[in-house]
Amino acid sequence: MKNIKGNKVVLVGNGAVGSSFAFSVLNQGLCDEFVIIDLNTEKARGDVMDLNHGLLYAPNPMKIYAGTYADCHDASIVVLCAGAAQKPGETRLDLVSKNMKIFKSIIDEIMTSGFDGIFIVATNPVDILTYATWKFSGLPYDRVIGSGTILDTARFRYLLSEEFNVAPSSVHANIIGEHGDSELAVWSGANIAGISLKDLLKEQPEKEDCMDDIFNRVRHAAYDIIEAKGATYYGVAMGLMRITKAILNNQDVVLTVSAKLDGQYSHDDVYIGVPAVINRNGIRQIIESPLSEEEQQKFDHSVDTLKGIQSSFFN
Repeated sequence: MKNIKGNKVVLVGNGAVGSSFAFSVLNQGLCDEFVIIDLNTEKARGDVMDLNHGLLYAPNPMKIYAGTYADCHDASIVVLCAGAAQKPGETRLDLVSKNMKIFKSIIDEIMTSGFDGIFIVATNPVDILTYATWKFSGLPYDRVIGSGTILDTARFRYLLSEEFNVAPSSVHANIIGEHGDSELAVWSGANIAGISLKDLLKEQPEKEDCMDDIFNRVRHAAYDIIEAKGATYYGVAMGLMRITKAILNNQDVVLTVSAKLDGQYSHDDVYIGVPAVINRNGIRQIIESPLSEEEQQKFDHSVDTLKGIQSSFFN
């Protein structure tokens, strides 16, 4: 397996998500070199100036500048946030046709530079566009990672933590499947501080009715936020930062990213949100969590939903 060296990160797409990610990276001091590429070169220039003015208060020194696709040649990671944004009333899958064309041209330029690192994809529909990135780039599938359900899982754990009055870090529960309407909660494997959710609900049956509400709030959170302020960006930016940190620091941490299945969960040839071990080389391993029969059926439906869209573009 290739050993990805260096600590250079390139951001492609400096909109709300991209610029929030850049700010998160600066605050964490994650890399030595950070490059911003965007069609709006003035916006990129302005953000670079603004970020550099915060370097004094960052934990580590960092070289931050606006660049071109040629700067990807020696990058460890390229984070893709470019593309058309989701509009009110529009699903993530509605975006696929517009963003597929955008991605083809971007990835061609990046690969022409000689890039041989790891892609992290955030643009929606993220599972489809992560598959497209793998196809267009020709890189090994373990070095192409989508943000997947990392944000959905964070929303899920936050809401459960509020319900049970513990920190989100003490909640172990995942959302898997499509980053979208067919995603599912793995209730059967959820636990709060090591106690299974199933046992907790036996002790506190009054909370049973809250669980469906929590999942519905997770699934509809993006639509609520888009209606309220036009776009979601802080949460997903923190998720992208977490994936980046796991790679650069070789953490072997498990995150619910969009990864390519190769027989896991009885499926293959699809990128979808599942728990996976992330380290310096990308996706080391997909964790095949036990699913109940109902959960497996819902996961199968999620795979079918993605493959139905995917088949329109890739045979």
